[in-house]
Formats: sequence, C-alpha cells, structure tokens
Amino acid sequence: MNYNKLWKLLIDKKLRKKDLREMAGLSTNVIAKMGKGGDVSTQVLRKICEVLECKIDDIVELD
Repeated sequence: MNYNKLWKLLIDKKLRKKDLREMAGLSTNVIAKMGKGGDVSTQVLRKICEVLECKIDDIVELD
C-alpha cells in the first residue's frame, strides 16, 4: 500500500499525523503501520475518509 497521497493531503490541510489520529480515533500503531506502507483495515480507511471528507482513492494507491 502506498499512502503518499494521504501524507500530501495532510500537508495541504495543514494537519499532522497526530491530528489525523485524534480526529479519526486511530491508534498510534495504525498510523505507524501506514507510515511503513503496511495494510490497514477498510474500517480505518473509511474513518480517515470521513474526517478528511475525501474518497479512498484520494488517500491510498496499490503498489
């Protein structure tokens, strides 16, 4: 998984990973896993999309 679009979106919205974690109610482990390009559940991706008001293809790409 490639989350580069998500990290860029956070920068564009002037948010940090910590802000995303708090807004979406995610654990630090989930954010760390995403930082390493790991797989996360669709539930996690849905929460992120809801708080950032975006679609899934705005935040993730399959490598």
